[in-house]
Amino acid sequence: MTYLLNSPDDFADEAVRGLVASHPDLLVRVPGGVARSTETPPGQPALVIGGGSGHYPAFAGWVGPGMGHGAPCGNVFSSPSASEVYSVVRNAENGGGVILGFGNYAGDVLHFGLAAEKLRHEGIDVRIVTVSDDIASNGPENHRDRRGVAGDLPVFKIAGAAIEAGADLDEAERLAWKANDATRSFGVAFDGCTLPGAEAPLFHVEKGRMGVGLGIHGEPGVRDDDIGSAADIADLLLDELLTEEPPRGENGYEGRVAVVLNGLGTVKYEELFVVYGRIDERLKANGLTAVRPEVGEFVTSLDMAGLSLTLVFLDDELERLWLAPVETPAYRRGAMPAVDRAPRTRTWDAAEAEIPQSSEESRHCADNVVAVLDTFENVCVENEAELGRLDAVAGDGDHGQGMTFGSRGAARAARAAVDRGAGARTTLLLAGQAWADAAGGTSGALWGAALTSAGGVFSDTDPAGDQHVVDAISAGIDAVIRLGGAQPGDKTMVDAAVPFRDALHEAFDGTAGPAITTAARVARAAADETADIAARLGRSRVLGEKSVGTPDPGALSFSLLMAALGEHVTT
Repeated sequence: MTYLLNSPDDFADEAVRGLVASHPDLLVRVPGGVARSTETPPGQPALVIGGGSGHYPAFAGWVGPGMGHGAPCGNVFSSPSASEVYSVVRNAENGGGVILGFGNYAGDVLHFGLAAEKLRHEGIDVRIVTVSDDIASNGPENHRDRRGVAGDLPVFKIAGAAIEAGADLDEAERLAWKANDATRSFGVAFDGCTLPGAEAPLFHVEKGRMGVGLGIHGEPGVRDDDIGSAADIADLLLDELLTEEPPRGENGYEGRVAVVLNGLGTVKYEELFVVYGRIDERLKANGLTAVRPEVGEFVTSLDMAGLSLTLVFLDDELERLWLAPVETPAYRRGAMPAVDRAPRTRTWDAAEAEIPQSSEESRHCADNVVAVLDTFENVCVENEAELGRLDAVAGDGDHGQGMTFGSRGAARAARAAVDRGAGARTTLLLAGQAWADAAGGTSGALWGAALTSAGGVFSDTDPAGDQHVVDAISAGIDAVIRLGGAQPGDKTMVDAAVPFRDALHEAFDGTAGPAITTAARVARAAADETADIAARLGRSRVLGEKSVGTPDPGALSFSLLMAALGEHVTT
């Protein structure tokens, strides 16, 4: 359990505050997380790494020369919001573009992805690298679809070293993916972790047993086994990883491996050293050379009792970067070269950000955006109870509430932007961020992405016509597909959005309103037809068969809003 806290709600925030206070030479606090205490050199790519709190040293403990430039910090085991990611990037990026690095989890994919959408529309070159090292979570043929665990450390270490050595954005991205594709991890747990303020752990493992292949948030393992000796566990971890060792002599790999033996919170250093002694013996017996092995706590899970083993199959290029110096609060190696690092003189804060100049024509369009979002809010309020009822059949019942919160937040943000003189583009970008922040969850991130991408079609200075409206709607739907990963037939919002988009383009003859109304009828029919299929994505997939007979609430809410949009644009 967590013994030292003031308030569970403030635990993560207060931990970050204390971390920064204890390392003022390396870190500063910025809205949404932390950044280096020194400015990113002009033109240097920024490596922004992050995820939920509760995993220290990951991720804020890895910010400093030779590794990260900033880290957005979410709540315990929760993805940082898109606005937190966006804020940290704005404080870290300095003209060289940015790599967003995070573990491959759905919430992180959505919220980092939404932040990337907005940053790209503002002209910042953003690359995304999702760490996917856990072999228990998918097969070797789907390595990049696995979840990220302790492999975060070597992947971000190698990417940060490449940037420190002068790599541009393309080269740093290449090396980050190369490191990810060479990294494999496997772990076991003996008992679960307890959230701050909670009375019981997230899960228990039966006494004398261990969960094999467990994740870092308490995700189920692939099986339960009896706990053996330290040597038995070392053999288990190593044997699992060596099933995916590449052929020696292929692509520069000659049997040299970076090794990370990671404690998850309760297993202590002496125990880890006992395990590593056996791993070292086994590596040598297999003709493998451990290169600068690391034994300790690197990606924890609060007080989880467990450990993981990570191997990186090195070639000369990866080995050089793995061995390079690094200086962060929690991870230091060697001496950093003497380089002039300018002290930070700026902190970007959304509350102080200027509104770009706009034309009268664009401000008139922005007024229409506010009116549309007001209409969306009214529709969501009117249908909140029904959408919640449908979502409760195979979900958690919060879709109606989330849509109401999101649309209300977006409408208020848009109105505030217009009051400050914003044009259509900026109004939609701020509304998209507000929808995601106010709603939370998957649908919040997706609607936030839709508004953000729609905003990218408009301008703050140029007038807009019906073609812009149609293009903006299409851009928003494309963003939902790109970010959410759903396809027609998965029983999601996409089942209504794709037929709507296709019908819209077919019906559009230069006047947007009637075409939207026609397409909205197609979307409603498609939403109703989702009652006949089982859910295959999201939380509902667990109860997929139970969802048969009930239309998807996300598809239905999309069709309702598009019908209201068509009516508004026509009148």
